[in-house]
Amino acid sequence: MEKNLPAKKIENGISYSLHDDYYLPDITLSEDETKSIGRWGRELKRYLEENRSGLYTRLILSGRLYSTLHDLDRQAQERYELIISQMKVAEGITESLKARDQMEWVRRMNNIQDRAEEIIRAEMIYV
Repeated sequence: MEKNLPAKKIENGISYSLHDDYYLPDITLSEDETKSIGRWGRELKRYLEENRSGLYTRLILSGRLYSTLHDLDRQAQERYELIISQMKVAEGITESLKARDQMEWVRRMNNIQDRAEEIIRAEMIYV
């Protein structure tokens, strides 16, 4: 067998390099795949894999999966923070409550965070 053969370009537009006795495709990460995906993006990815496999496959094949996950993650985090701040104001949760009764403040903040997470999941993830 010949060794050290140069990369081959096949009709499908993919280039291959010889590694040992096998030609392997030269795959590189697109710019989108280097973006960080946070909590909400990971939840959407898991939901798409488990429940919307056709859409998941389409996004992968079109190269839009990571940009979609990154964009949704950013939007969902902004919405999550906005919901929490609005609920804090509506329910009168202040720094003075935190100073007066820390356990009550923690209980109420945990409740708000749980409700905000459910809103994000219902409005942005499980659609």
